[in-house]
Amino acid sequence: MARLTDIGITIGSLPSGSTRSILDVPGAGVGHATIEYDDVAPPQGRGIARTGVTVIDPGGDCWASPVPAGVALINGAGELTARSQIDEWGVCETPVFLTSTMQVGRVYDAACRLLMSEQPAIGIDDVIIPAVGECDDSWLSDPRTMHVQDEHVAEALRAARASVGSRQEPPLGAVGAGTGMVCFGWKGGIGTASRVLPDGHTVGVLLLTNFGQWDRLTIDGVAVGAELGMPAHLQPPPAGSCLAVVLTDAPIDHHGCERLARRVGLGLARTGSTAHHASGEIAIALATGLRAPRGESSAVAPLHGRAFDPYFEAVVDATEEAVLSSLLSGRDVSGVGGRTVPALPVNDVQRILKGHRA
Repeated sequence: MARLTDIGITIGSLPSGSTRSILDVPGAGVGHATIEYDDVAPPQGRGIARTGVTVIDPGGDCWASPVPAGVALINGAGELTARSQIDEWGVCETPVFLTSTMQVGRVYDAACRLLMSEQPAIGIDDVIIPAVGECDDSWLSDPRTMHVQDEHVAEALRAARASVGSRQEPPLGAVGAGTGMVCFGWKGGIGTASRVLPDGHTVGVLLLTNFGQWDRLTIDGVAVGAELGMPAHLQPPPAGSCLAVVLTDAPIDHHGCERLARRVGLGLARTGSTAHHASGEIAIALATGLRAPRGESSAVAPLHGRAFDPYFEAVVDATEEAVLSSLLSGRDVSGVGGRTVPALPVNDVQRILKGHRA
C-alpha cells in the first residue's frame, strides 16, 4: 500500500492525525467484513461476490445519546437511509453502515437486530432507523445474489468497536464495502484521512469511492488520468457513486454538520469528479461534541461563524486525500463477467508527477 508521502504529495497546511484516518477522531471506530468468493450460479451456488460491509461508529450508544448530524446531496443517484430523520431531527441514532446497492435492505435488517440486542429499549420506548449508505459494485460482483448475511454486518460492527483507540490506519482499498468498487477506472474502495484543527479538535473523512471518468483523474493538480490512458477493462465504463462520512469531536450542531457535509463536494472536485448523472455523491457529517442523553440538549455552545473556516478546509483537504488513499491502497480485482479492474499503477503516477514538477 502506497501513501501520499511515497509519491511526494502533501495536501493543505493542516496536520494529519497519527493514523491519517477517521480513527484519529476520539471514540471513532471502523470495521469491515469482506465477502469474496467464486461459486456456481444460484440456486445451487452463491454466485460471484466482490462485496462487503463497512461500519463507521462514532462511539458510545448512539440511540441513548444521539449524534448531531447533517446530510448533503451533491448528486442523488444513490441511497442513504435515515436521511429524512436526520434532516428533521438533526441527529443520527446509529453507526453508519456502508454496503452495495442491492444489499441495503439486508444490512438495514441486520443492523436493527444487532442494535436491539445491545439496547433493549429499542422497539419498546421508540423505534430505530439505521443509517445505511450504498454504492453500486455490480461491475465486479453479481448483484442478483444476496451475498450479505447477518454475520457479515455483525463482523463489521464488532471490528469497528474493536478498532477504537487504534494507533494504526484501518484497512483500505478493496476491503469491506469497497471490495468491488471502481474509481476513475482503477480499483477504488475505502479511503480515509484526518486533519487536526488549531483548536485541538479532529476532523476525519472516510469515503466509499466508486466514481469518476478515467481521463479526469487529477492528483496534486496534475491531469494524471489523461496521461495514464484508458484502463483496458473500460468497455463500457461503469457508472458510480461516492458515499462520504465526515466525523469530528467538535461541538457542531445539525446545521453546522450540513455545512461540513457540503464541503465534501469541493474535495471530490479537486480529484476530477463532476458528479455525473448516474452517480450518487452523498455525504453525512457527524459531530460528537454536542451529544447529550436522548431527549436532552447539550449545555455546550456550538461552533459558529468564522470558527468554521478551518473545519471547511479540513473537510476539503481530507476528502481529496481520502480519494487518493483509496486508489493508492488498491489491488487488482477480478470478478463477474471475467472483468478485472487493476490497481492504480503507482510507479507510472510517480513518473508523471515527477515530470510535471521538473
